Amino acid sequence: MIWLLFSSGTALCEALKDATSKQALKSLDEYSVLLGFSLIGALLMGSLMLATEGIPSLGPGYGKAILIGGSLNILAFTLYFRAIKTADLSLTVPLITLTPLFLLITSPIIVEEWPTGLDAIGVVLLIVGSYVLNLKPGKGVTLEPLQAIVTNPGSRTMVGVAFIWSITSNLDKVGTLNSSSLFWGTSLFATVAIGMMPFVAKRMWQKGIPAVLYPFKGQAKFVGLAGIFLAIGVSLQFAALTMAPVAQVIAVKRMSALISVGLGYVLFEETGLRERFLGAAIMVSGVAIMAID
Repeated sequence: MIWLLFSSGTALCEALKDATSKQALKSLDEYSVLLGFSLIGALLMGSLMLATEGIPSLGPGYGKAILIGGSLNILAFTLYFRAIKTADLSLTVPLITLTPLFLLITSPIIVEEWPTGLDAIGVVLLIVGSYVLNLKPGKGVTLEPLQAIVTNPGSRTMVGVAFIWSITSNLDKVGTLNSSSLFWGTSLFATVAIGMMPFVAKRMWQKGIPAVLYPFKGQAKFVGLAGIFLAIGVSLQFAALTMAPVAQVIAVKRMSALISVGLGYVLFEETGLRERFLGAAIMVSGVAIMAID
């Protein structure tokens, strides 16, 4: 059950990464934060890789996995940061628990891991949880919570991210099995950092270098912490992927939704704690059921 310990550590690091990133996004754009934290994460994972295992031999599936996975993660992380920048952490992050719902479609196609009989129960809980997540006190039972998922830009964006990550989670497993967990994490986030450079360069060209770098100075510690949490969390996640099915690892990782709701309330004074915590808990329960063998 070492994979469970690794996945739990990933969940904690994921929530802490989101909180520090949201703080940095108060005065920085998503491209600058993403470039900074992915570059730091890649350097840390790369250093650990060189110190412990060296550069592994690459399997035939690595090239395709990094090309597709890296490109999709550039898009997914950009949308992810945009969502948590514009909307509450406690409202958007729990919607990532919808990833296992999409994994029911993508996993059989990419890594030939098939749904089980309990998946239907998990799907129902995911839907119920997403409904409760958007409930507003005193409104009663209406269609507004489901409509909010579509009409709220942050929520809508995060659902799209959940779908993209249902694809990249499978590619993470392919890439890890064709290299190593640390090499895959290093190369993946180095690719994301490289993908962000043209966007940051464009902003520097338009606004001037000081206008872009000066705000970064004040948020550097939060970007650095986000990179550290990224490196630890991703290393644990990719190691877990070599020991257990994708759906199970991602299911435990999504426990970060509960932690994020609490951090949103404590650090950012977000409202609706009861409804959002309950909704996130129901969704995580659905994910857990879907992960049962």
